Amino acid sequence: MTIDLSTFLSQLVSNPALLITFALTLGVILVNGWTDAPNAIATCVSTRAIKPRSAILMAAVCNFLGVLVMTKINATVAQTISNMVDFGGDAHEALIALCAALFAIVIWATAAWVFGIPTSESHALIAGVSGAAIAMQGGLKGINGGEWIKVIYGLILSTVIGFIAGFVIVRILESICKNMDRRKTNQVAGGAAMAFMHGAQDGQKFMGICMLGVALAQGQGQAENFVIPMWLMVVCSLVMAFGTSIGGYRIIKAVGMDMVKLESYQG
Repeated sequence: MTIDLSTFLSQLVSNPALLITFALTLGVILVNGWTDAPNAIATCVSTRAIKPRSAILMAAVCNFLGVLVMTKINATVAQTISNMVDFGGDAHEALIALCAALFAIVIWATAAWVFGIPTSESHALIAGVSGAAIAMQGGLKGINGGEWIKVIYGLILSTVIGFIAGFVIVRILESICKNMDRRKTNQVAGGAAMAFMHGAQDGQKFMGICMLGVALAQGQGQAENFVIPMWLMVVCSLVMAFGTSIGGYRIIKAVGMDMVKLESYQG
């Protein structure tokens, strides 16, 4: 399944529920850009490797490229997200449930930004659509366990492997560079790569939800074997980049300065 821009625009005009779903999806992408993306550059800023404004601009550009490039290469993340839940047989009611899930995510993400809480819109997205599916189906039969377990694996492995790799790599750097001035270490490339992969992962998740909304608007229960159109990649990547460019300072401070104290090479 795919959809060209002119057909999509005509469906937006004729289907208010799809219009609201798309607007809320863009809203979630926007708040993801200003709350989640800054995590990638927190260490660069906190160790003064790059100025905050320059770091946010770098993150915005790399988020844009991550969405565009990696989705073109492989869109399996988007397919996984769209197949995680089953809202039931009534496509119209399912579309409304999807709207409710997206609205909840926007509220939560905005509240997290106000209080400077580092959060993940990816997990909020997964939890939101899962809760909506459970409400629609009256139980766990609305959850696709095979797809959900991938999220559990990712959550556990990223935490464990990230911690171990961070510890080991710092020890290796300390050993290799013990006679060097580690204060001159520059980590900008690492921050740029983090921002690129953030766009690659999170951009696909939201595009998967958007394609699910399109399928529901067309009366289909699921978005089967969809192809993400180029115009959707561009729109989502631009919105995410814009979100990164207009905020993120509170999250950067919380992650890079308040939680931990880092030297440049540790960052």
